[in-house]
Amino acid sequence: MEKWFVAAKKADFNAWAEKYQINPVTARILRNRDLTEEGEVGRFLYGTLEDCHSPWLLKDMDRAVAEICGAVEEGLAIRVIGDYDVDGICASYILTRSLEALGARVDTAIPHRIHDGYGLNDNLIEDARRDGMGMIITCDNGIAAAAQIELANSYGIRVIVTDHHEVPFVTEGGPESTVHRELLPPALAVIDPKQEQCGYPFPGICGGAVAYKLAQALEEKTQNSKLGEVVEELLEFAAFATVCDVMELKGENRILVKEGLRRLNASKNMGIRALAEVNGIEPGKLGVYHLGFVLGPCLNATGRLDTAKRALELLQSQSRAAAISAAGELKELNDSRRNMTLQGEAQAENQIAEQHMEQDKVMVLFLPQVHESLAGIIAGRIREHYNHPVFILTRGEEGVKGSGRSIEGYHMYEAMTEVKHYFTRFGGHAMAAGLSMREEDIPLFRREVNEKCRLQEADFIPRVHIDVPMPLVCGNERLEDELEMLGPFGVGNPKPLFAQKDIVFLNGRIMGANKNFARYRVRTPEGEEKQIVFFGDPERFGRFLDEKYGPGSQTALYEGRGNFPVSVAYHLEKNTYKGRTELQYVMRHYC
Repeated sequence: MEKWFVAAKKADFNAWAEKYQINPVTARILRNRDLTEEGEVGRFLYGTLEDCHSPWLLKDMDRAVAEICGAVEEGLAIRVIGDYDVDGICASYILTRSLEALGARVDTAIPHRIHDGYGLNDNLIEDARRDGMGMIITCDNGIAAAAQIELANSYGIRVIVTDHHEVPFVTEGGPESTVHRELLPPALAVIDPKQEQCGYPFPGICGGAVAYKLAQALEEKTQNSKLGEVVEELLEFAAFATVCDVMELKGENRILVKEGLRRLNASKNMGIRALAEVNGIEPGKLGVYHLGFVLGPCLNATGRLDTAKRALELLQSQSRAAAISAAGELKELNDSRRNMTLQGEAQAENQIAEQHMEQDKVMVLFLPQVHESLAGIIAGRIREHYNHPVFILTRGEEGVKGSGRSIEGYHMYEAMTEVKHYFTRFGGHAMAAGLSMREEDIPLFRREVNEKCRLQEADFIPRVHIDVPMPLVCGNERLEDELEMLGPFGVGNPKPLFAQKDIVFLNGRIMGANKNFARYRVRTPEGEEKQIVFFGDPERFGRFLDEKYGPGSQTALYEGRGNFPVSVAYHLEKNTYKGRTELQYVMRHYC
């Protein structure tokens, strides 16, 4: 069951349409993206990198740049310490390449997911001491590593933190005067837009984007021409990280991704080009989907099943032969990861059914045999299926490890802070988190996190947000051309969704090797016949027809005897096949 909502935000759509020479429908969609002023509309439609915010607005940026420049001049050995996901890998590549361009003595360390866990740990600090490092720069981690940074300080190792995760805090005061006090690590500089004292206008950037901002600031400060050339190249990796870390494609994130995609499609990076090639992506056709669901998972697979250093080495490839070989290995790892994920998902579904967990507000599943690196993926899929916050816990080398994925209205990190006594380590943000805990505490954690959950039954009903109720007959190629200006689409900037009632389904044909695609002939209330395509679950749609119109309805539809009115929410898209491009209507929801 879903709840459909029609956006009803007000503005002078005709005035916007006249000023920007766009369709009033497009103007209405822009207002639905929370744009309220004409200047915002202009930046959304025509924004460039010049509209992005200055890196110097990030708290401690000036201090970090001064410390790094000083370390380079002194000839200190610098170690960049990243993370094992796409964001951390890209951030590590950005900072390492930037420091190399400055002439720094620099290397990179990425924690092993199983042996090290997330972020800084004592072993990484000890390794840096033994290797004679004078400075550590973290990326996509470090904000919660106060103890490890204190250890580094005791060895005389200078530490700069660049991160984008939530800042740890403690709650002080009584019930009527509760305040959060941030617990910042004792680094020389802490660059994290989530800090309360950071006045950065757009705090929703990822770790790779923070690293890119630092690279920009270093270039502006030093005026190093070689670094200037590198910074231009590195934008594509900030875009890659933004998409794969599921940042909202609003504000400067959208500009970074839009400009980054242009560069990715003409990338000079051997690794990126090889990874696209082994995955069968045509040159110049790389989009948000490919980053998030094809290339990104290949990079992530190294950190899940092996070591993320392999992904970093791919990006650092100096020859096509080496890049193709590395990319092929990454694709094989991802194929293996995909099969293991399907098995883990099946185990999760069985446990939910056996323990009646669909009744829990927050699902806490313990799957000891599942590879710990797959917990986040499985949690995301279970969350999508049930629309509940989900924690997937697995048995690691040192106790239980887990990942959580949340839903709208449930800030996962803040909820975990309320039950932090169960965790040996934890971190994250509103929609996702990671944790370590003792196995014997799992039942208590499950009980208490549900007791403290303030979600209501209505919060678990998936919401479908309709941009504009619009008849199919109003969709045309000119409007679709305009809508493409609103991309790239993703979280925070969804592809425009339209809806029409009482579209009569006349016949249909299920297609595709996996029977997950269908094409239907329909008649609109205006009497015109159109084709609708559906990339979903045709069998489920058939069961819907049987429930609504009686047994045998889906059989009648596929035999060409359909006469079933259905309300449809749809996208407009262009489809190119054998050199011919045509407009198509893509059904996303139905009721």
